[in-house]
Amino acid sequence: MLVAETAGYILRIVTKQWLDQVFEMAVYYTGFRRKWIPGKTILFVHRTNIGDAIVGYGEIEDAYEVDDLSDVEKRECEKHGWKKAITFKYVMPFEKPLLIKETFLRERKYRGRYMHGLQLGKEQLSMLVSQAERIQRH
Repeated sequence: MLVAETAGYILRIVTKQWLDQVFEMAVYYTGFRRKWIPGKTILFVHRTNIGDAIVGYGEIEDAYEVDDLSDVEKRECEKHGWKKAITFKYVMPFEKPLLIKETFLRERKYRGRYMHGLQLGKEQLSMLVSQAERIQRH
């Protein structure tokens, strides 16, 4: 899926512990090599008991190299092979997750870990966030 101008990305967060960390501390550690640009939106995808779902989103505040982190953070990064810490201006968890299979992403061949780092254009991002916010009201 080629995107003319990237407005955001999908990050598929594997463990519940890391997902909780994102929503509690507004930080995500990653080994994914990319230039994380402040102001871009990240959709958080996590495996639920009924399939992969968008469980929230956030706006990137900044991204830090491992060398810029505290000693405790550096040790965790080394342990897991993480290269950067992404901090968020805000994060918004969804009470009701939006299943990937209920979005236009179902037509893509991307599943599971292959969704991690997926680029989204402005229209695609807007469509997914709007759809997720709509189901929060019902």
